Amino acid sequence: MKTIIDFISKYAMLPRGAKVLCAVSGGADSMCLLHYLDKNADKLGITVSAAHFNHRLRGAEADRDQAFVEGWCSDNGVACEVGQADVKAFAEKNGISTEEAARQLRYEFLEKCADKLGCTAIATAHNSDDNAETVLLNLTRGSGAKGLCGIPPKRDRFIRPLLSTSRSEIEKYLAENGVPHVEDSSNAADEYTRNIIRHRVMPVLRGINPAFSASVMRAAELLRDDEEYLDSLAANFIKDFYKNDSLPVSELAALPKPIAARVLRKICGRGLTAQHTQAVLELMQTKNVSHTDIHGMRVTADKGRLYFGRELKSLPDTELVPNGKIILPEHGFAVECELMPTGSKVFNSLNTFFFNYDSICGTISFTSRKDGDKIRLIGRNCTKSLKDLFSETKMTQFERNMTPVLRDEKGIIAVYGFGVAQRCAVGSEGAVLRVMINKTDCTGDNYQNGYRYEERY
Repeated sequence: MKTIIDFISKYAMLPRGAKVLCAVSGGADSMCLLHYLDKNADKLGITVSAAHFNHRLRGAEADRDQAFVEGWCSDNGVACEVGQADVKAFAEKNGISTEEAARQLRYEFLEKCADKLGCTAIATAHNSDDNAETVLLNLTRGSGAKGLCGIPPKRDRFIRPLLSTSRSEIEKYLAENGVPHVEDSSNAADEYTRNIIRHRVMPVLRGINPAFSASVMRAAELLRDDEEYLDSLAANFIKDFYKNDSLPVSELAALPKPIAARVLRKICGRGLTAQHTQAVLELMQTKNVSHTDIHGMRVTADKGRLYFGRELKSLPDTELVPNGKIILPEHGFAVECELMPTGSKVFNSLNTFFFNYDSICGTISFTSRKDGDKIRLIGRNCTKSLKDLFSETKMTQFERNMTPVLRDEKGIIAVYGFGVAQRCAVGSEGAVLRVMINKTDCTGDNYQNGYRYEERY
């Protein structure tokens, strides 16, 4: 079993001084892993602990497995953590398969145990046959290169020291070293897809090539090298071009499709399917504003960019009162409204507006644009629709919806970034109303400078 140490060294899994937590079910693979690492702990310069998770799916047999692991660890001086959960109930509650529920709960438990014990590595007992089965399973699902890379030898702090070791080698090791183990009765049934591959497909392939698992391992390593290179190209593209939750369509479209697909997968998540990827690539061809919903995220094409996760929302209609302050935490605006005396200095800017207070009709509202909105701005000898104003400055739909508009009961009195309506221009007489609109980083959990949503002073 010298190849195990070679494999550990090849992928730098366990530097000297490392604390490793072994995930131990009590079966042949995990007992081989635990025994081997514990036996070679001094040679490797590591500290070994164990963790067992009871899925509560096999009644008394599951309890037997837990007792077996606890007993072996106690007899051999290995620290052992145990945990359990109702996997079936968790699966039903979350609408997922029993297998997926078991995996989620088991890995969560292992992470917590590793944190508790200060372990820098978590070792699982996946072997080369498991890897070959995973590749075949992914192939039946139509997986791309990433899925055909199989089980990674190392990911974050999870390591697989037995990944180059076959199941037959593991059984031989257990026999030669007198290491006991328990059998999981569910492994013999063809209830799960993986068991069907293990019992029916793998024997046929081994009949063609007795070293089938080793061959798959070599192929997966070659694919993994290719995948890592393509993945690095996608990561560099995102670093250079991903700004404000968006990408430029022209640059993304110029990428080879394999790189573009990886860019999208990195942004949208691992659950992005080939169909989702194609939908986004087709979205880039549209000239009008359009969107597609993928994997819980909306992707919008607008003015030559793809926006990820942005929904077209509008500002809430919010009343302004003289000498009041408001903040809209979710939308990033703080607004001050101050009534000033006659003769005050006036210096309108793109975010500070001065109005002849007597010209205001009724209440003032802070809102988004509305259909049919028009304004005659000070200094312009024409009335224009907001649609035309926004189009002239090439604003995206998102920017249009999030541009503040001030209106009274007669119509628009100012537009953020554009100016004040002619009918509200300040004259030589009368009170002056000043409204300042500032962008803010405040959120609902972070009120600053005395502002608070809907608070009046």
